[in-house]
This record gives sequence, C-alpha cells and structure tokens, in this order.
Amino acid sequence: MEAPGKTVSNVIIPSKEQVYLDGPKSRSYELGFAWRVFWQFIKGFRNLHFIGPCITVFGSARYKEDHIYYIKAREFGKRIAESGFTTMTGGGPGIMEAANRGAFENNGKSIGCNIQLPFEQKINPYVQKAVTFEHFFVRKVLLVKYSYAFIIMPGGFGTMDEFFEILTLIQTKSVTNFPIVLYGKEYYKPLMENIEWMSEQGTISKEDMSLVLLTDSVDEAISHITNYINTNYKIKPLKRFWWLLEKR
Repeated sequence: MEAPGKTVSNVIIPSKEQVYLDGPKSRSYELGFAWRVFWQFIKGFRNLHFIGPCITVFGSARYKEDHIYYIKAREFGKRIAESGFTTMTGGGPGIMEAANRGAFENNGKSIGCNIQLPFEQKINPYVQKAVTFEHFFVRKVLLVKYSYAFIIMPGGFGTMDEFFEILTLIQTKSVTNFPIVLYGKEYYKPLMENIEWMSEQGTISKEDMSLVLLTDSVDEAISHITNYINTNYKIKPLKRFWWLLEKR
C-alpha cells in the first residue's frame, strides 16, 4: 500500500506530517528544507528586530474569556504594557489572546508568533504585529530571543514544552537567568511536587528549584520580573537600522 501523498513521475512526495518519520531524503530535498528553515528565521528576525524588550506569556489556547485564567492573562498584558514592555505570545486564542488583549487595550505593544497547524490557528485580533512560522522549533527560538522574562499560565503539552525548554536553557546557562513565573498554584502544584521529587532523586540540583516563581498573584509576578530587570539591565532605545533594512 502506498503512503499518503502526491505521486509525480512515480515518485511519492510525502505529506508534511510524514516528513520527520520517513527517514533520509534526497540531498535536494534536505537542502530545500534547510533553506525554508533559514528563511523562516530571517523573516522572524526582520519582523521582530525593533519590537523589544518583551515579556512572553505562554498558556493554553482553550480558555474562553469568562475563565479566571483568561482574566488573569489579560491583567498580565495590561501590567506588562504599564511597565513599558512589549507583550509577546504565540498569537493564538485563549491565554495568548488574553495577554495580547490586555496589552492592546492599554496602549501597549502586542506581538504574536503564530504557527501553521493542520487545524488552522488564526491570529487573534489583538495582535499588532504577527509572524507565522511553519515549524515549532523556529517559533520557540523567536518567542525566547526577544524576551527578558517568561510567564507560564496553565496550559497543555505545548505550554509544558515551552516551559521545560526555557527552564533547560536557563539551567544549562545557554541563556541568561531570566525570571520564569508559573502562574496558578493549584494547577501547577502536582508538577512542582514532581520537580521537587526529581531534586530529591538527584536528577536536578537543589538550586534549580529557585529558577521558578510559583504564584497566584499578578502583583508578585510583575514585581519579581521588574525587580530583576531593573537590577540587571538598563533599557536604551535602539536607534540604528540593521543590515536587512528592517522598518521600525
């Protein structure tokens, strides 16, 4: 039986979902793939070069606007705007929409790094500048690259992936020790207990537990972030144009 995909001159071209499971491809295919990934990075750099500094908010796409976590994410967007930072999200619905909305409604900058999905994820209406990526790994680089702090709201597999990737980058000192806030004590209690158990088992260091602030307070979260940034950084406007002639 033939695998799903298009047949051209007796050669089966795999659908996008199969690419990573199909094994080695031709050199021309791999070169084309590398070029597409490179171009996605360049597109992201050009569009986001002048947006910063940012605080990235992660969380589930499934919460509706009457849910407490949506309401709190909207408050985070507002507070980020009041702090003078740009709010960055994955650009979709739910928590992402709420944070973008809070920034947008309070005259702040609102940015979305969207992803192409089989079930199309539309960019929420509160994003002022959006970039859509084909691959999650490219998108995650851009969500981290321009941010000085990360707020992790309740979410599912995607949110956990983003949380642990950032935590790993900071734990291994691959990036600066930027603040990570986990919002939602009840939601994240089992996860934090498991991380504590990992520490007891020696698979992570005791000091790694200090990399994350778990809180139910928007005030505490914003204070934690701003205190760190004010202590370690001095924000200056970026006046020069970069070599790819980006526009502000």
